[in-house]
Amino acid sequence: MLTIRVFGGDCPNCNQLEKMCFNVLAYNSMDADVQKITDIKKIAEYGIMHTPALVINNKVYCSGKLPTEKDLFRWFRLNLIESCNLQ
Repeated sequence: MLTIRVFGGDCPNCNQLEKMCFNVLAYNSMDADVQKITDIKKIAEYGIMHTPALVINNKVYCSGKLPTEKDLFRWFRLNLIESCNLQ
């Protein structure tokens, strides 16, 4: 299962990224633990300087911009494949 963290406050782009994650997951019938992180200290722990930011399975995939839904799908699929190969 994917672990997805959306980092950012209550800005439109941060909210949009969270919504896009849920949409891509639902459309592709993917299961994930999705959480939005707004705590500045936790954001800093990941070295994130700009939001919105996206972390999948503890790896930062984007920061300071909105990815496309195509990018999200590609990253989610890649991480699902990698997690299957590790088991």
